[in-house]
Amino acid sequence: MSRVDTAVTPTDVLTFGETMALMRTDSPGPLATAHQLGLGIGGAETNVAIALRRLGTDVTWIGRVGDDGLGEKVLREVAAEGVRVVPLIDPAAPTGLMIKERRTGDHTRVTYYRAGSAASRLTPADVSAERISSARLLHVTGITPALSTSARETVFAAVDSAREHGVPVSLDLNYRAALWSAEEAGRVLRELVTRADIVFAGDDEAALVVGSGACDGLARGLAALGPAQVIIKRGAHGAHALIEGVTHDVEAVPIRPVDTVGAGDAFVAGYLAEYLAGEDAETRLHTAVRTGAFACLVAGDWEGMPTRRELGLLDSTEPVQR
Repeated sequence: MSRVDTAVTPTDVLTFGETMALMRTDSPGPLATAHQLGLGIGGAETNVAIALRRLGTDVTWIGRVGDDGLGEKVLREVAAEGVRVVPLIDPAAPTGLMIKERRTGDHTRVTYYRAGSAASRLTPADVSAERISSARLLHVTGITPALSTSARETVFAAVDSAREHGVPVSLDLNYRAALWSAEEAGRVLRELVTRADIVFAGDDEAALVVGSGACDGLARGLAALGPAQVIIKRGAHGAHALIEGVTHDVEAVPIRPVDTVGAGDAFVAGYLAEYLAGEDAETRLHTAVRTGAFACLVAGDWEGMPTRRELGLLDSTEPVQR
């Protein structure tokens, strides 16, 4: 059911950030020769929000979009997934746009048109302390602080407010080279890691903060900065985690991937859903690799996110469910 939430309502997870309109080619080949494009949406924070909601977790997303048809598309799609949407309509800036080009069957190129977007004009006033204190967990990513100075200030203000109110902070480093340099990102992300309780990162992202090394060294390096839970996402190689001082390794689920965009966000959602449900570390990671795998089985950023009743399908030997 669609929900547009202007009132402050208690929620399991509060998140915010840029979600863009998404145009994509339906078959492999150069964008220049494509005759039609599919229209959808995509954004790291709403990918996580939608995946969490499908797993039964209550989620609120704060999003700034332009006063345009693409912004309306974003708000409608996210709300239709049952996420509580706090819409911020900006008549002075457009909704961001990204284009996914399937150049070959195995390679996808993503181009962003987000400079000066409505989401880049996010301010600390957009994410109130009242909303933060009403959540059980705040989830942020390293994408938002790269969008603009005000967006960066918003992330730090929200994280500091969460800490002040005793709300755990989840951080996915989510480095985007097109938005900022590795040096600047490493410095800012390091500051955020020191303020987070749960940190997710790929090997290369963790290396931006603590320097290169093996998975166990990267996890320990991040944990030394403060977070009690550090999870290194390794894609087809599974995940390595250091949780409350205990090391865990989990293998990926073997699949034939269609589109890997959004898999990391799905992994995060699977882990956080079980964390909020009070499950142990092994269960969190077990669910995380399965939600991540599901996201790879469908073209699109979030469309393949599973429901709880579907989680066991990847372990089933029966191709037809009756």
